[in-house]
Order: sequence, then C-alpha cells, then structure tokens
Amino acid sequence: MLSSPISPLDMIGRLVGYATVSSDSNLVLIDFARDYLDSLGIQSRLSFDDDRRKANLFATIGPDRAGGIVLSGHTDVVPVEGQPWQSDPFCVDRRGERIYGRGTSDMKSFIAVALSTVPFFLSVGLRRPIHIALSYDEEVGCLGAPRMLRDIVAHLPRPALAIVGEPTSMQVANRHKGALAFRTILTGRDGHSSAPQRGLNAIVFASEFVSFVAQMAEDYRMQGPFDQSFDPPYMTFNVGVIRGGTAANIIARSCEIVWDFRPLPGVDSATVIQRVKRFLNESLLTRMREQVPDAAIEMAPLYHVPPLRPETDSPTEALIRLLTDTSNSVGVAFTSEGGQFQQEGIPAVVFGPGNIEQAHQPNEYITLDQVDACKQFMERLAAWAASPAAG
Repeated sequence: MLSSPISPLDMIGRLVGYATVSSDSNLVLIDFARDYLDSLGIQSRLSFDDDRRKANLFATIGPDRAGGIVLSGHTDVVPVEGQPWQSDPFCVDRRGERIYGRGTSDMKSFIAVALSTVPFFLSVGLRRPIHIALSYDEEVGCLGAPRMLRDIVAHLPRPALAIVGEPTSMQVANRHKGALAFRTILTGRDGHSSAPQRGLNAIVFASEFVSFVAQMAEDYRMQGPFDQSFDPPYMTFNVGVIRGGTAANIIARSCEIVWDFRPLPGVDSATVIQRVKRFLNESLLTRMREQVPDAAIEMAPLYHVPPLRPETDSPTEALIRLLTDTSNSVGVAFTSEGGQFQQEGIPAVVFGPGNIEQAHQPNEYITLDQVDACKQFMERLAAWAASPAAG
C-alpha cells in the first residue's frame, strides 16, 4: 500500500516531470498512474495504440456498476522547442502564487488533483463510481480517447456523465468547436529552373490553394454563421505546415500543405470539405493537367474531432451547478474529447482549473487558487457520490 498521501502540488510536480510530448511515448506517466492506483487497491484498464508506445488508462473507484462519473484528461503536452522558457519546462517552478511548467494549465493539474484525491474518494464510501480516464494524443487530434471509449462501451458498465478537465478557470463549458485537419499534396513535374515551361511548379499552385483557404476564412469571418459564445464567434481556418521543393534551381515537383478548420456546433463540415474539393479538382487540377497530364492532387484526412454540443437539461451541467456556485455556461474555441464522449451517449462538459490563455505558451503556469478550487470540487463530488442522493 502507499506509505503516505501525495498532495496535489507534489502530484503536479511528478506529472509535469514526465515529458510526455505527443511525439513521444506517454507510458512513463501511465505506468506511474497505474502503480499509484494499484498501491491504493485500484486496478486499471489500459488500451494501447497500434505500436503499443502509448496507452489510455481507465480506472474505477467505488462500486462496479453503471452510472458513474468520468474525470477525463489527456496525458500528452505540446512541444517546448524554440520557446523562451525562464525555467526547465519539465520541472515545476513555484513563483509566488503561480506554478510554472509544461502542462500545468493544459492539463496535468486536473489529472494531478484527481489522482491525489483518490484516497479521499476511497474513504467516503462511494455509492456511485468515480472513474479516472487518461488518454493519449489529444493534442494531435484526440486520437486516444475514441479507442478508450470503444473499450468502455464494449466491456464496462456505462458511465452516466463525463467531466473533461481542460482549463476553463473552473467555469462550465457546455459547447466547443470541432476540428478537422487534412494533408493536401500537389504533384507537378520537376526540371531545371532555367526552363520552367517544361515542368510544373507544385509550390506555385499550392500557393493558390493557401490563398483559397485564406479566402474561405475571410468569408466565414464576415458572413458567419456566428455564435457569440465563442472567441472568435465564427468558424476559423489555419494553414499550419507547408513543405515543398528541394533547391532554388529545381522546379518543385511536390508541395505538401497541412491545414485545419474549426466548425461551430451545428455547422455541416461536409459542405466545407466539398467546397475545398471542388476548388482543388475543378480549378487547380484542371489547369495543372493542361500543362502536365499526370499532375495530381491528394487530400487525406488527418483527424476529425467532433464539436461538443450544448444539451438541454444536461445532467453533467446540473451536477456541477449543484456542487459549485457556477450558474453560467460558456463556450470554448478549443477542442477536447468531450464531443467524443457525447457521441457515445455520455453527456459531457469541459470543466477544469487553469486558463487556456496560458496553454501552449512559454512559461505556462497555473495559479494556486485554481488548484485549490479544483481540489474542493473533487471533495464535494466525492461527498455527493457517497450520499444517498447518488445511490
């Protein structure tokens, strides 16, 4: 058994110390969490990615029955390379009322508070189970959570609701945008740059596509649809990566563009995709093949994260309102696994400590009052789950 409890702040330090950047394995953190829970007599269920380099963890505290509350968080963090950190990003640095380190806000503090509260969960005699759900690769498209959800639905009692602990400053976010990302590759013909008429420069045509994406972004910014609960209140587009060409004196044979868009709940993403495909096939590719008959354009999906839609009479919202003085609901522009829980019929909200404005930044931090507020919520949740009302 565990020799002594781990405080929320010490647990934050341990989790931040695991450099679980999405490009790397998260197993060191998952192994720690599994061993920690095992020391408390709690078994964990793991679901792995195809290479078994990454894993989700799902653990149940309390009775093995349907109707539980999921506390969901992702274990991966974004890279720190090129950012001007003032301290080691993978070693927490407390300065006054702030704790600095990669993942303090997004979102290891929520996970840390949940794990450190497990002994309290055990002590109160839960009538309704509380589940800890830790996923991989949220930062690159919420790739781990669907595999975990499939495992839950197939093999475990169905939870009643889910709380996703992304940073909302402990406000209830009952809606967020979706996210769809694509890789578009244009292939032309290479050759010597002194004779451009004999080749087809993929970068030139790719630049037209980038301009097209920028024009779509402007169209939706000006014409909507709009939802003022989001910042910004319209669908957004972003070109994140461009790779193409090999040298200044070689006509670029290929150019790759990675881009995404973030639809509002209720927007038909298929219409956006069709608009893009029409431009690529009917405008760009037609003109490319007039010069080079075997020119090609490929558009492949990278991920599709569904939006979180507001639900009338959501039991998750109702529970949080019961346990806190929160009365308003907000929308957030970022994505989470909340929409994936919702698609499986498990009502979800986003509700966690920290501020999203600190996420992905150098010198990311969370304030102590946010950690304390999250701890108080966890304890109130445990007391409710142990009460006759939860039975």
